[in-house]
Amino acid sequence: MTHLNSKVAVVTGAARGIGAATAARLALDGATVAVIDLDETQTKETADAIVSAGGSAMAVACDVSDEAAVAEAAERIRAEAGSIDVLVNNAGVLRDNLLFKMSLSDWDTVMSVHLRGSFLWAREAQKTMVQNRWGKIVNLSSTSALGNRGQTNYSAAKAGLQGFTKAMALELGPFNVNVNAVAPGFIVTEMTRATAARTGVDFEEMQERGAANIPLRRVGRPEDIANVVSVLCSEDTSYVTGQVIYVAGGPKA
Repeated sequence: MTHLNSKVAVVTGAARGIGAATAARLALDGATVAVIDLDETQTKETADAIVSAGGSAMAVACDVSDEAAVAEAAERIRAEAGSIDVLVNNAGVLRDNLLFKMSLSDWDTVMSVHLRGSFLWAREAQKTMVQNRWGKIVNLSSTSALGNRGQTNYSAAKAGLQGFTKAMALELGPFNVNVNAVAPGFIVTEMTRATAARTGVDFEEMQERGAANIPLRRVGRPEDIANVVSVLCSEDTSYVTGQVIYVAGGPKA
């Protein structure tokens, strides 16, 4: 598929995991991809891998919660690549803990990356999209938006992104900008591996237990999410906006 030829896509949190897989998929779809992440070395590695595979990518180190850094990164992308047509707000962190143990820093860090970061990048990206009367924004929510023990901060942030998505869809729809959210279930990433390590659970055992409770009887891969993002960025879904798509191997609502 090359439905994003001549388009420029920004993917945050793209150094690894779901973000890296999404960046690679959008490059395969023909987009020039700006790989955004805090870690400059890993960001460059992901961008280099895309280029080595025949795609077009640029590495941009950026703290998504820093207003000035986001504005500078967006300006650089517009100057070097010419536009921002697609935005995937994927950057995220975990600071899991039970409510009575959760610190203010745990709460603020998660909110800053997920919500503030998505807001800052969307505000920058929409400038070009509104001007061009074309754009695709995909926000990464989670099944944790439905509630998850030990994740009051993460669950609140992911639920907030769903409301954020629906409000933006109403505002940007008249300018032919589609805004949707993808809510992954159990996806095998470094983040879920770290969760297993933190809780003292063998990661393979965690996957087996998770798969047993999923109708499709398997846990997800980053590519499962990237594929859905790709579809939401195509003209085949140009009449879909303001939706939350659960990609979890079974029904969620």
